[in-house]
Amino acid sequence: MQVLVRDNNVDQALRVLKKKMQREGLFREMKARSAFEKPSEKRVREKAEAVRRQRKLARKKMQREGLLPAPKKAARPAR
Repeated sequence: MQVLVRDNNVDQALRVLKKKMQREGLFREMKARSAFEKPSEKRVREKAEAVRRQRKLARKKMQREGLLPAPKKAARPAR
């Protein structure tokens, strides 16, 4: 993973790095690896993640087909 530092602005580069790490799931993986997870717990977690993914895909499909209203976009303040 690589982040460019522009104009010696390290704070902005750190923010970009944290966002990239969050998107890649690195923080979640580090937390998961910090302690042993029993195989039965791992199966339960992976099953729950799969169910969550399937529900999300089904929800998006229904929104594309017009059966569900699209989610409201959060209004970002102007800069």
